[in-house]
Amino acid sequence: MSGRRVGKEGKGGGRVGVGGVGAMAVRVEPPCPRPGLSAGLALCVLAGLVLAGRPLAGCAAPPGPQGGDGRSGSSAPRRQWPVPYKRFDFRPEPDPYCQALYTFCPTGSPMPIMRDDDVIEVFRLQAPVWEFKYGALLGHLKIMHDALGFRSTLTGQNYTMEWYELFQLGNCTFPHLRPEMEAPFWCNQGAACFFEGIDDDHWKENGTLTLIATLSGSMFNQMVKWVKRDNETGIYYETWTVQAGPGQKSEVWFESYDCSKFVLRTYQKLAELGAEFKRVETNYTKIFLYSGEPIYLGNETSIFGPRGNTTVAAAIRKFYYPFKPHVSTKEFLLNLLKIFDAVVVRRQFYLFYNFEYWFLPMKFPFIKITYEEIPLPRQNKKRLDF
Repeated sequence: MSGRRVGKEGKGGGRVGVGGVGAMAVRVEPPCPRPGLSAGLALCVLAGLVLAGRPLAGCAAPPGPQGGDGRSGSSAPRRQWPVPYKRFDFRPEPDPYCQALYTFCPTGSPMPIMRDDDVIEVFRLQAPVWEFKYGALLGHLKIMHDALGFRSTLTGQNYTMEWYELFQLGNCTFPHLRPEMEAPFWCNQGAACFFEGIDDDHWKENGTLTLIATLSGSMFNQMVKWVKRDNETGIYYETWTVQAGPGQKSEVWFESYDCSKFVLRTYQKLAELGAEFKRVETNYTKIFLYSGEPIYLGNETSIFGPRGNTTVAAAIRKFYYPFKPHVSTKEFLLNLLKIFDAVVVRRQFYLFYNFEYWFLPMKFPFIKITYEEIPLPRQNKKRLDF
């Protein structure tokens, strides 16, 4: 989840990639900007409604495969759980329709090459989501954004590295329903941002700035190569962690792919390279959906194409309609009731993952925001396979 402080450049697009790597221009005049605020508040209020309630009887049956080619609405063969996050050969240029309310990576800079004998300090950075606008408010709910800081002991120069949404959290979580398009339209890219300096006040005031490890300049340079590859192949943000229940041993159906997962992957890579981590407690925010075994519905073509399943297509569009941005207070509250009815009463959720749609038969407690510990890795030689 993003807690990135807004840069001085204000609204508009930004560069995509690690500092100056793979930079792409995005149009500044937004035809349809979508803030993360509305969706974020909807998530918080929905979580409160669900957690304050009791288990409700309901029907979790998805629409049947009526019409089309019959592929949608039926269970796929037994799949690997959790479904592996799909990686790509390159990062596509964002569609001009997608616009950032706040500039992505406004002060990004190329990642430096360190001297091999330099000693680099690694810092854990954490602050409340949208701290730049709401201060510690979401920190009280433990809804936090994660990043990394680095300091060269030879030069004294500090750096910040983080991974977050190009077009804010709302766009990464819910699509736009465009009148001229049958299929929902997604603006859900995420990317790494690297820039000089560490904003001490931002991280310390309501969050964390803690030294957690040291590594050599050589290790840092190897990490840079890995980050560039990771950033070019893992390009889409995923908000939800979906699993069968709240228990630690519950089956996980889908993993999130967000700022904290980038930090955890980087920690693991540094451990493989030989970095030594201190004994520090590290906690992370997760947003869970709880459901029975997901039902595969199909991809955009099989559902919304010429031979698609009109029943499933209509159900997906109906589900996402209440999450639309820029509505009046009255409509916002009415939409919340529709969301509650769909998720809690009817126990239905439609998930978009790896460019495919899945039906989730929701289970109590339906949705939950947690702040749980994930220990720092130990030094090891286990190889990451990306």
